[in-house]
Amino acid sequence: MSGTDFLAGMQSASQARLAAARAAVSEAELLQRIADMPAAPGLQLSADGFDLIAEVKRRSPSAGQLATAALEPAAQAGAYAEGGAAALSVLTEPTQFAGDLAHLRAVARAVPTVPAMRKDFLVSPYQVLEARAAGAGGVLLIAAMLDAATLTDMLKTTLDLGMFALVEAFDGQDLAHAVPIMQGLGPATGAAGVRLLIGVNCRDLRTLAVDFGRFAELAPQLPDDLPRVAESGVDGAEQAAKLAELGYGLALVGTALMRAESPANAAAALLAAGRRQ
Repeated sequence: MSGTDFLAGMQSASQARLAAARAAVSEAELLQRIADMPAAPGLQLSADGFDLIAEVKRRSPSAGQLATAALEPAAQAGAYAEGGAAALSVLTEPTQFAGDLAHLRAVARAVPTVPAMRKDFLVSPYQVLEARAAGAGGVLLIAAMLDAATLTDMLKTTLDLGMFALVEAFDGQDLAHAVPIMQGLGPATGAAGVRLLIGVNCRDLRTLAVDFGRFAELAPQLPDDLPRVAESGVDGAEQAAKLAELGYGLALVGTALMRAESPANAAAALLAAGRRQ
């Protein structure tokens, strides 16, 4: 798949997976499963001012293979939690990231006090239900893939289920599209914790190119009433410190943590760097 077709290709593949999932499990059945589950753990942010969403993924299109099939997602997530991660991002996209809903279920079971976030190319409220039924406490939604009506429906479904949503933007157009919708759904933080976050991805999902400078470029356009998440491009403490300086309250980090000899120590080091600002 060429870089210029990546996001469109992922959207198309997600639509196909959605159709197959709906044919196998009805929405009513998902809702029944969810009704029998305990509430999702809330996303709690530290008073120290910088937090980490640590990601479990076996491969990525840009970095290649990050772990073999022998990797236990639950063990990796447990190390992240030990290192202080506020949330655990779990890739469920199968073709480009070697993800699976089973990985999400395993992480949610193994670390029940830290919310697991389904990271995928979600296109329907059904997939939010699917995420919650697998144990997720949050979902990532990509603004560029979702029209206003679909984004609104998916966000409402997420909040109705007691989950949090991280809405990802790449440019000012994405922010102009997503932020008013998010602000129309009430405060970002509720009784159970953070409900809504706005993210900036410095990786262009159309070309897969990374531009760390995008964080500084878009920071002035981010609203003060939504927690800010920096996604991609964080390789170590220096970048974490820079993000905190720019006003980002969280970083979503995957590849650097997957490659770390000690994921727990690496997560703790990123947090320490961000919190020194």
